Amino acid sequence: MDKRIAILATNGFEESELKSPKDAMEKEGFTVEIVSEEEGKIKAWSDGNWSNEYTVDQTLENADSKNYNALVLPGGVINPDKLRRNEKALKFVQEFFEQKKPVAAICHAPQTLISANVVKGRKMTSFSSIKDDLINAGANWVDEEVVVDEGFVTSRNPKDLPAFNSKLIEEIKEGKHEHQHA
Repeated sequence: MDKRIAILATNGFEESELKSPKDAMEKEGFTVEIVSEEEGKIKAWSDGNWSNEYTVDQTLENADSKNYNALVLPGGVINPDKLRRNEKALKFVQEFFEQKKPVAAICHAPQTLISANVVKGRKMTSFSSIKDDLINAGANWVDEEVVVDEGFVTSRNPKDLPAFNSKLIEEIKEGKHEHQHA
């Protein structure tokens, strides 16, 4: 299946939350590209310390949401806090929602989605510490391993990755979500 997926991340992303979905999607034969603020490499965070570097495939400057079938947002504490202050990142996120393409976010990543104004009225989960922020932004927050709301996939923490990855892959295979009326 010829699918191209963008992972939006910057320095300080939670390593397992980028690596695990990326590996799972590549195993399905999808092309996965890391999109970030600047070219070069971005540094992961793991077990409370800086970890490995990952090569950026595409800068936000040059990335076009139309070229991707889905968007994945890993968490980490530093990463979403940086991205939510980047106008280009927020616009990139909004375009996936406008195009009704699957978007998956785990852990602290929904912080970026709050700033992109895309969570209102959506059923979703996240790392527990940002539950209140999501509820205040109008999300219907639930405490579940993985939540799917019309192509929008969310999970709470790295322990949920197996469920997160399998739902994410399912949604990518289904493609766009148009509202279905009986």
